[in-house]
Amino acid sequence: MTAHATAAPDSGTVLVGTPVVAGVAYAPVMWPGARPALPGPGTPPADVEAECARFVAAASAVADRLRSRASAATGVASEVLSATAALAEDRGWIGAAQKEIRGGAPAPNAAVAATEQFVTLFTKLGGLMAERVTDLQDVRDRVLAELAGEPEPGIARPDHPVVLCADDLAPADTSGLDPAVVTALVTRLGGPTSHTAIIARQLGIPCVVAVTGLDDVPAGAPVLVDGATGAVTVGPDEETAAAAVQDARAVAAEIARWSGPGRTADGHDVAILANVQDGASARAATDHPVTGVGLFRTELAFLDRASEPTVDEQTTLYREVIEAFADTPDPAKIVIRTLDAGSDKPLAFVDAGVEANPALGVRGLRVATAHPALLEHQLDAIATAAVQAGATPWVMAPMVATAAEARAFAAQVRDRGLVAGVMIEVPSAALLAPAILAEVDFVSIGTNDLTQYTMAADRMSADLATLTDPWQPAVLTLIERVAAAGAAAGKPVGVCGEAAADPLLACVLVGMGVTSLSSAPAAAAAVGAALGRVTLAACRAAADAVLATADPADARAAATAALQS
Repeated sequence: MTAHATAAPDSGTVLVGTPVVAGVAYAPVMWPGARPALPGPGTPPADVEAECARFVAAASAVADRLRSRASAATGVASEVLSATAALAEDRGWIGAAQKEIRGGAPAPNAAVAATEQFVTLFTKLGGLMAERVTDLQDVRDRVLAELAGEPEPGIARPDHPVVLCADDLAPADTSGLDPAVVTALVTRLGGPTSHTAIIARQLGIPCVVAVTGLDDVPAGAPVLVDGATGAVTVGPDEETAAAAVQDARAVAAEIARWSGPGRTADGHDVAILANVQDGASARAATDHPVTGVGLFRTELAFLDRASEPTVDEQTTLYREVIEAFADTPDPAKIVIRTLDAGSDKPLAFVDAGVEANPALGVRGLRVATAHPALLEHQLDAIATAAVQAGATPWVMAPMVATAAEARAFAAQVRDRGLVAGVMIEVPSAALLAPAILAEVDFVSIGTNDLTQYTMAADRMSADLATLTDPWQPAVLTLIERVAAAGAAAGKPVGVCGEAAADPLLACVLVGMGVTSLSSAPAAAAAVGAALGRVTLAACRAAADAVLATADPADARAAATAALQS
């Protein structure tokens, strides 16, 4: 952890970062406690195999605790905790540590050395793999604590409201935060699609990332955080801060009263949907004002498996999600994404080989090219679940780049009596939207990857956080192109990336012609309330204003001005 008290900013200093979750918070700063000290030179173990076993036992204990937290969590928090637990038991990492032990290193030193090897590898690969650096270092620290017989590192539970500031936060830390006490998250690193940002959206607390100068703010300093603009004011005027918080509470009260359905002030319908990953998260989503599922991430059922789940096992999983919305007044829209594995989500039972750049490699639908039975089994299970539940889910494939891929996938989906679609995440798919829409029944835009690939910028890089902002006009231009193609074809165009959780951007997307918005369920009310305050004409004016800009900050300002006028 960085030292945070050398040259505190003057009162009234405004630090600027990338806004992630809108909202206002005013509270003293809290920094996480120090992580375990890395070990110095150690004595070679007397019994090498016993030391290897000690390391494996520690890693297994950490994985078990993370998996237990994943079971108690929902949504994205559960997904990232499960993925982090898998890191603690990764065969490559454990094998590297055992090699160090057999070379004479004690278990703690071996844990550090093995982690350094993989951090170097992940950093070099960049893209989605670079996201795992913070996660792996967190696993290392937890294993070190386990080996030393010390409590797990983590964030202290404050007894008063705080703004949590950090260089970066691991999933195991952010997933357990109490939003009643931790009123905002501010980080020096990370990007708008980092784990910290995604979980902050799920918790519904203001979040700003990639804040320059944050490490100079001392613990206890009062700060005013504006998650809509990315401004972090150190030592603000108390009356001004109190007024800002009061205004934010009034907005929050209005949001809390919103119960749907998604509709602009002049009656234009917009489906407000939830991102889920299993039956439990789908059932939890029904507590929020959503009318269905816009993104069912099916890969979680595969990630911690040594072998492919059977068709029957998958059928049970898919049916649980479909039936979670069985009691809605109208037939619920359920959109299921086929396996989005590969890259940072490898499957233990699929040998993908070693890729020089996994983020641009065999992931998503591309896995089915080498392993067609995986997709066939998954589609068979979805079709069976649909019959059992008496519903017709929509099914879409990730990482589609050509019209030919869309055509082949759609044929397999329609052969099973399901509605066929694809995700638009690759710039080529956005540019070819008319041709792709001619092959499928709908598309859904995954703004996280579309932004990363359009801007050629690692979405985890703090240095590139401005480039990975979904408000980048280049990205919005591609989204508008896809939405226009959907309107011309008379087919739905959804957004299921994190951009759909931004109330202001949601209005712009609707103005472009997007017909549904799917995000973390906690974000649904804010998005729906924002749409209910504006007309479709105002949304279209905001979209036009944004497309005339060339900078994310200017785009936000243009949208705000258009909607207010």
